[in-house]
Amino acid sequence: MRTETFEVENEYEGERLDRYLGLIFQKTDAGLSRSFFQKLIREGAVTVNDSVQKASYRLCEEDIIVVTIPDAVATPVVPEAIPLDILYEDEDLLVVNKPKGMVVHPSAGHESGTLVNAVLYHCRDSLSGINGEIRPGIVHRIDMDTTGSLIVCKNDESHVCIAEQIRVHSVVRRYRGIVCGVIKQETGTVNAPIGRHPVDRKKMAVNEKNGKPAVTHYRVLERFSRYTYMEFELETGRTHQIRVHMASIGHPLLGDTLYSAGKSPYRLQGQTLHAMTIGFLHPRSRKYLEVSAPLPAYFIKILADLH
Repeated sequence: MRTETFEVENEYEGERLDRYLGLIFQKTDAGLSRSFFQKLIREGAVTVNDSVQKASYRLCEEDIIVVTIPDAVATPVVPEAIPLDILYEDEDLLVVNKPKGMVVHPSAGHESGTLVNAVLYHCRDSLSGINGEIRPGIVHRIDMDTTGSLIVCKNDESHVCIAEQIRVHSVVRRYRGIVCGVIKQETGTVNAPIGRHPVDRKKMAVNEKNGKPAVTHYRVLERFSRYTYMEFELETGRTHQIRVHMASIGHPLLGDTLYSAGKSPYRLQGQTLHAMTIGFLHPRSRKYLEVSAPLPAYFIKILADLH
């Protein structure tokens, strides 16, 4: 457990308490999310001028904020001997090739069989504790039905380093996907903010008013009569980003039942999307490391059929 004290400077006058803490801790503890501080505030572990306030409290210059950050606790999630397709591993991290249908961390309805259950068994006691009991070692996610490369951190130092690279958008993330329709231009960029859908809370949407900045670059790899095989590169990493952006320009991903009303001629489990390549500066050596996951068998079969 550690305690940090801050005096609010003029530039943060009027800022929300939870957002302020997220901004202040970015430099030293980038893995600590805004939701983490909201939880601390609810539990009374944050005071402003010796009083507990809500996360929405608007700060005043010279406010004194005291934050008590608890030690990482042992995870209650049960390790499970689930085979992992490990693309790279060393003492600081591993990159796994997540299969289709696997949830990254436990949640309602997915208490077991997750990537976290698998890496807990594989890594034993060597996982970052920054993200708490349910998400040890997890610094980013990909959707349940998206396959491909995902980093798992073995210690807090690696977690903070990778999280900071993700925050400043320096991590290279290239995806492969098959979209509905034929895209005429060779390359393009979708620059449109993404936020929660105003009506359907299970979905994300291009949301100019309440969304966060989101940028997806794409290029055509091959065209077919009704579909296009594409590569995507993320500049940001919003929830469902590629799926939302491609649907917004009239080319939803093949098999994406959430963002497309069209029926697929193939028996698919969700969208045809694969996180192929991830590149980053290694937290210990500071040298650039790039890891790629091969296309899954179902994806290769569809491409062969389209020919």
